[in-house]
Amino acid sequence: MKYKRLVELFGSVVIILFLVLYIGQATGYYKIAENRKVALTEDAIRRFEEDVSAGKKIVASNYLVKEKNYNNNISILCIKVSQIIEKGFDKVMNYIFNELEGVVNG
Repeated sequence: MKYKRLVELFGSVVIILFLVLYIGQATGYYKIAENRKVALTEDAIRRFEEDVSAGKKIVASNYLVKEKNYNNNISILCIKVSQIIEKGFDKVMNYIFNELEGVVNG
């Protein structure tokens, strides 16, 4: 009984996460950040061309977008935990599929 409830809960969470990501992609939420980068790049190209035509000294760092580093100890820890979970999940899935392959081919 508990196993069935756990599977239902896990399936529900996966479906909800899928829908959230799908709706975010469909509404263009992720394109907003890309559009900002494109706009900044176009502005940098315009400034570069103006500086070249004016004969100014060209320094590449003046035209590159400086990205902020939002990493802190908690985010670094979460990334490491996520990587450990990923490796463990990969090992479990490989084991399961190898066993299934042995049963099917056996």
